Amino acid sequence: MLGQIRTEATVVKQFPVDEIITPGKLELNPNRVSRVLSPVAGRVQQVLVRLGDAVRENQPLAIIESAEIGQAMANYSQAQAQLRQARSLLAKAEKDLARIQDLYNHLAIPLKDLLAAENDMVQAREGVEQQEITVRETRHRLELLGLDADHHTHDLTVRSPIAGKVLEIMVAPGEYRNDTNAPLMTIADLCTIWATSQVPESLIRLITPGERVEIELAAFPGEIFYGPVIRIADTVDPATRTVKVQAELDNHAGRLRPEMFGTMLHTHGYKLLPAVPAVAVVRSDSETWVYRETSPGSFERVRVQCEDSRNGWVAVTAGLKAGDRVVVQGAVMLAGF
Repeated sequence: MLGQIRTEATVVKQFPVDEIITPGKLELNPNRVSRVLSPVAGRVQQVLVRLGDAVRENQPLAIIESAEIGQAMANYSQAQAQLRQARSLLAKAEKDLARIQDLYNHLAIPLKDLLAAENDMVQAREGVEQQEITVRETRHRLELLGLDADHHTHDLTVRSPIAGKVLEIMVAPGEYRNDTNAPLMTIADLCTIWATSQVPESLIRLITPGERVEIELAAFPGEIFYGPVIRIADTVDPATRTVKVQAELDNHAGRLRPEMFGTMLHTHGYKLLPAVPAVAVVRSDSETWVYRETSPGSFERVRVQCEDSRNGWVAVTAGLKAGDRVVVQGAVMLAGF
C-alpha cells in the first residue's frame, strides 16, 4: 500500500490579495468600428468587397450612381460660369470708371456721374466676391464626396474610412438606397479587442484605469491574455449592482474574436503563503484536511484552512508550514486512518 502513496513538500508561493474574478466577453473596440454610409441617395452599381475581406483605409468599397452627383456637378459648372460673367462685369465697370474719371477731371461731366460709376464698380467687385464664395462652396461639396471637380460624372465611389475587416454587408448590386442613414456595410479594425466584464460595486474600488488585468478565454484554456483597463463605467447597473469594466487586448495575431466568453481576473498585490497541490486537499461538508507525513510510512490527518485553488495549487492559511510533506496521491487509502 505504501508504494501507492506519494508525498510532496509544502512550498511557499505567491497568492493574490483582494482578487477579483468576474465573467466577461470580448467585444469590438468601439473606437475602431465604422458603419459605412452613402452620402447620397442612388442605385448601387457595384459592391467591390466581400464579407470577411481585409481592406485598407480609403479603399473603394462600392460604386453608386446618383442624380445628386450630377446636380452637384451642374451647380459647380454654373457657379464657374456666373463667376466668369461677374468678372467680365467688373472689368467693364473698371474701364467705365476710368473713362468717367478722365471726363470728370476735364470738367466734361458732373460729379454725380462719377459717383454712379464708382458705385457700379463696387457692386461689380462684390458680385465677383460672392461668386467666388459660391464656386468654393460647390467645389468643396464635390471634394467632400471624393469627386474630381474637373471630371464630370454621375458615379460616387464609397471608400473605407479605416483599415480593417468587412464584418457585415447590408447592400447588393442593383439596390436603390434612398435612406442615407442606413449603413451599407460595417468595417472594424480587429488589431485590438476589448474585454468587457461586470464587476460588483463592492469591489470596483480595487480597479483603476490603466491597471493590467488578466483575461482567460474558454477558447484557449490554460492561456492568459493581458491588457490595461481602458474604461470604467460612470454608472452602476441598478439591476445587477455591477459596474462595467473594459480592458484592451492586442489582437495583431487575429486569434481573438468578438463574443468569445471568458473571465477577467485582477489582483491587488500578492502575499506569500504555504501551498500544496490541490489534489492533496480532502474536503467534507464540515472540514478540510490533508495527510501529513510524520515519518517515513507514518501519516497524520491535519485539519487546515485553505483559500481557493489557483493554477492547481491551494494556499494554506493555517495547519501547515513550508517543508511539511503531504500526501498528493493515495490519500483515499488513508481515509480510515
